[in-house]
Amino acid sequence: MAEHTAGPPVLAADPRLKVVDRAMKRLRYQPDALIEVLHTAQEAFGHLSRELLAYVAGQLKLPESQVFGVATFYHSFTLRPKGEHSCIVCTGTACYVKGAGEIVARLEQTVGVRAGQTTADGKLSLGTARCLGNCSLAPMLTVDDVVYGPETPDSAVEKLRSLVEVTDELG
Repeated sequence: MAEHTAGPPVLAADPRLKVVDRAMKRLRYQPDALIEVLHTAQEAFGHLSRELLAYVAGQLKLPESQVFGVATFYHSFTLRPKGEHSCIVCTGTACYVKGAGEIVARLEQTVGVRAGQTTADGKLSLGTARCLGNCSLAPMLTVDDVVYGPETPDSAVEKLRSLVEVTDELG
């Protein structure tokens, strides 16, 4: 069997890497176990950094481009640290025609980041999803996996007010 070595120095010193190593060992370093290994890595680290993806690629003897491709293809993986809280605005057809675009624009202005980003203080990740499956609540959003709707730009801002510092006042 091939020799499996520690990752880059920063990763090698991180005790969370042992969790990933144990998973790969249990799965016998099989390349077809990539998705399971990535789930384990993300659970351990909170996100999949470039260094972590390169490490997994090396251990499973896969091209880094393939590992990166899998990590970016599946929406359950994230390459950036997520915020302490999350807000996902549904932008599916029913929600969009009822004002989801305005909700997203207002939230971006209010929290100071674009959809797909996390606030500088790490408090909130703002995102969108094509459909969250609650069309009867359109336009709807989730905050920390709790479903809300129908929403307006003002009501959406109010949902986040207790979680993050907002940059505009509703009057």
